[in-house]
Amino acid sequence: MSKLIRGTLILTAATFFSKFLGLIFVIPFEWLVETEEVSGGALYSYAYTPYTVFLSISTLGLPLAVSKFVSKYNALGDYVTGRRLLRSGLIVMSISGFFAFLLLFSLAEWIAGILVSKGAGRGNSLEDVTMVIRLVSTALIIVPIMSLIRGYFQGFQSMGPTGLSQVIEQVVRIGFILISAFLVMVVFRGEVSTAVGFATFAAFIGALASLIVLVWYWKKRKPHLDKLLKNSVDHKISLPKMYKELIRYAIPFVAVGLAIPLYQVIDMVTVNKALQRGFGYDLATAESFYAVLQTYSQKLIMIPVSIATGLALTVIPLITTLYTKKDFPVLQSQITKIFEMVLFLTVPAGVGLALLGLPAYSLLFSKNIEIGGMVLSWYAPTAIVFALFTVTAAILQGINKQRFAVYSLLMGIFVKLSLNYILIANFGIVGAIIGTNLGYLLSIVINALIIKRYAKYQFRPVYKRSILIGMFIGLMVIAVILVKWGVEAIVGTNYNSTFTSLSVLMISVLAGAGVYLYMSYFSGLFQHIFGDRVDRLFKRKKARSN
Repeated sequence: MSKLIRGTLILTAATFFSKFLGLIFVIPFEWLVETEEVSGGALYSYAYTPYTVFLSISTLGLPLAVSKFVSKYNALGDYVTGRRLLRSGLIVMSISGFFAFLLLFSLAEWIAGILVSKGAGRGNSLEDVTMVIRLVSTALIIVPIMSLIRGYFQGFQSMGPTGLSQVIEQVVRIGFILISAFLVMVVFRGEVSTAVGFATFAAFIGALASLIVLVWYWKKRKPHLDKLLKNSVDHKISLPKMYKELIRYAIPFVAVGLAIPLYQVIDMVTVNKALQRGFGYDLATAESFYAVLQTYSQKLIMIPVSIATGLALTVIPLITTLYTKKDFPVLQSQITKIFEMVLFLTVPAGVGLALLGLPAYSLLFSKNIEIGGMVLSWYAPTAIVFALFTVTAAILQGINKQRFAVYSLLMGIFVKLSLNYILIANFGIVGAIIGTNLGYLLSIVINALIIKRYAKYQFRPVYKRSILIGMFIGLMVIAVILVKWGVEAIVGTNYNSTFTSLSVLMISVLAGAGVYLYMSYFSGLFQHIFGDRVDRLFKRKKARSN
């Protein structure tokens, strides 16, 4: 379990920090690029959503599949096969990345035409949407190569290179975004579209920085990896056979990697039209709703999801190793521990953010506060289904039942696609959130049934912990509501005031987290999930204080 915990902590910390930076940067970014005439946040999302889809397709799911492949052969004492795969994979990723860049660059105007109309008046123009898509497409030249190297290191259950390169990528990217946006909008009094254009090109700059970090890691660790090669078994697998096995692993990774982007694509092509026809909004107003949902609220809810992402990246090679060795008792306990950790951390985060959506949004952002607070409160629990889908799909991949992750995703996407326009036209922007939740819930149920059947996994321990977690969350909810009312009675409910938002949010979060963590520790749930080391640590500190 120590290897799982260590790897999880590294990746979770790196992912959490990256998501946190991603949240922090949109605060000044929103202030710089959001206007009544044009939503810079919507324009930014128009570029990144198709880019993410093309990125998943261009990598062919190979980075995570490489992690699984390398982990499997390392467990068999064969390090030569993994190295051979790395060499050929770099060539494949270079070619696929370049072709993906050419394709997205060429299709930019066509994609833009689906989203906005030429000469639509208020709102983003066809030319601006085309430009930002073309600028972000340049990152496709580098990111697939970078991702493959990360996957190779993860196959050795070494999460440091992925973690550090991920953080450096985000720091460089965000620094470039904010500096360029400030120069364009404040110093040179330029256009919103120009600032957003630089912001999308930052994906290329960040990826380049990340690749430099990974090359440094490779040079540093190559002597050790070469030593492993000398004593390695060699199964002498031909490249065609190797890629046949790899593609079998990779297709589900493509599907799972596309999950959130595909849901975003459906929102991207339906939200504006559904709001315009269902509620009579003009394009600029519809885009402001879309920006609140996909650019700003999305950043907040993805922070707790980063925990599940870290778990998923860690669990795939470890579960693959256990499955290859047929160590089913340990495999069962690992699956249980993973579910418990995800539920313990993401459910209270999602529920708490739903209760405090308005003060949280108003503290961070200065525009569309009422809309943003409402959207965030509805959207926050979606973090739970994002996390559960990510983890259940990762477990299926680990036990070689990848195809079912694809089937469940396709069924969820079908539900979202079928209902999204109708839900938005009738319930407004909240309809998009309802459609997302329905699709993901169906996928999670299917994944859980497959895990139960093929891993012969019993969910009874998870059900028991879920009941206990639910009881403590109930107490947390009561504490948050009572404290929130009390603080509002003192400081008021004017959430345009930073002091009001900060006071309500901070005190309510401290009260809710305090109750939840105290009850978890008092009941032994915290120690059960995270190990006896936590208990020993608290006892040691108590002894020192005495």
